[in-house]
Amino acid sequence: MELYRWLPPEAVKILLVLFLSFLIGLEREEHKSEGKYFGFGGVRTFPLIGLIGYSIALLSGTQLLPLTLGFLVVGGFLALSYWHKLSTVEAPGVTSEMSGLTTYLVGALVYYEHFWIATTLCVASLLLLELKTALEKLATRTAPGEILTVAKFLLLSAVILPILPNQAFGPFHINPFKTWLVVVAVSTISYGSYILQKVTRQQGGVVLAALLGGAYSSTLTTVVISRRAAHEDHPHLFAGGILIASGVMYIRLAGLLALFNRQLMSVLASPFLILAGMAIAIGWIWSRRPDANVDEVKRQYEPNNPLELMAAFLFALLFLAMIVATQLAVTYLGRAGVNILAAVMGVTDVDPFIMGMTQAAGSLTPLKVAAAAVLIAAASNNLMKGIYAFSLADRKTGRQALFLLAALAALGLVPLFWL
Repeated sequence: MELYRWLPPEAVKILLVLFLSFLIGLEREEHKSEGKYFGFGGVRTFPLIGLIGYSIALLSGTQLLPLTLGFLVVGGFLALSYWHKLSTVEAPGVTSEMSGLTTYLVGALVYYEHFWIATTLCVASLLLLELKTALEKLATRTAPGEILTVAKFLLLSAVILPILPNQAFGPFHINPFKTWLVVVAVSTISYGSYILQKVTRQQGGVVLAALLGGAYSSTLTTVVISRRAAHEDHPHLFAGGILIASGVMYIRLAGLLALFNRQLMSVLASPFLILAGMAIAIGWIWSRRPDANVDEVKRQYEPNNPLELMAAFLFALLFLAMIVATQLAVTYLGRAGVNILAAVMGVTDVDPFIMGMTQAAGSLTPLKVAAAAVLIAAASNNLMKGIYAFSLADRKTGRQALFLLAALAALGLVPLFWL
């Protein structure tokens, strides 16, 4: 600190430029020493490029033309280096030359006191250079369709969302921005679970599949596990996994409620976390109980990509329909009508209804009425999953899963006595 006060401001900037550009040069020097071919720059060249960027920025002041010309001149020297590399190396890379251009920009940014951006560029460059092998392996392991998936996610979140109006329209107070934000949030959680399942592919067993699948879709996970249980002889393992998936569902719902309605979350936080903890703990204990078949069961299920545009638009339409249906139920049928609607919606996909409640609770719908409806919908969904398991799995697994999920559904209704 005393050194910082003693040195003039420009000296501090020059030291920062030297430090950041030296780090990039050091990494390139290390890379060059490992190869047997021509490599551009090292611990002296890159600091010099950084100082050139800083000096030209100092002389340019607020004018961009000299700084741009300096960038082009440095780029020209780097192009000569790459041309020489083309004549000497069978498969030349251009990362060293690009690092030189980055170093020039780091020097200029430091002069203009964009210290955070300059440091971030340096760190990002070092990570990209050092993680070459890991990134190349990732590229070979990435399926061709995954790039399109990322593009779809960016379309949903970064292209469509910002252009939607953030205001309520019509008698039902439909907000296009909030509607699509709900779609993005649900898709993000499902996509995160999907990525984790792809990364851990063929690792772990039924319990890990249930944990990750519960965040993706507990209903779909229940159906898939039940169908597989019909061909295995591990009733405790599969029934416990089904219960774990439903426990994770409560954590997923709690996260969505926290994002979109803090008041509703404050009412349901304790019940949801208690139910999630009990379901996951009991499900894990149940899955550890011995079965007649002692053979290890590996994961087989691979989830479908959740980022389909038609699915996103369908979810948005269902979400809007739930907002309208909820307001009509409150207006004409009262609390009993909302509860009936919740029980019916729990039979299908519970997300649109619960997310609709996050928008209606506290404004269109009384907070306690909305909280009760969410609990009923989740309980109804658990009971329906128990029926799915009973219908699709073998008799032992089906009976155990139905019993466990019916008990979870009953426990999920207990908080209604306090609402």
